[in-house]
Amino acid sequence: MSSSASTSTSTQSAVDPESGLRWISQAELPSEALQTLQLIESGGPYPYDRDGVTFENREGLLPAHPVGYYREFTVETPGSDDRGARRIVVGGGGEWYYTDDHYDSFARIAR
Repeated sequence: MSSSASTSTSTQSAVDPESGLRWISQAELPSEALQTLQLIESGGPYPYDRDGVTFENREGLLPAHPVGYYREFTVETPGSDDRGARRIVVGGGGEWYYTDDHYDSFARIAR
């Protein structure tokens, strides 16, 4: 989806036809997720050793692709003493997803 199309579409009810997931705008993300987006775009450095590792999509909630297609990045969770449950998952085709419940659900980030 082009940036002009994504900004003109209401992300509250729109569904990504490829994944079947709802769209979420960057404005709907927590500030920590925006920081993670910036880190990913700049290539790091990342605060956790596991940032950038392969996300295997074992839950099957994202479109099926070969292992290695998706990478995951931690979104800081205030008050958590570990990595917390929030992640951004990036696909090899440029798609970005957000989960705040450790892969129980996802939304596609409109970019």
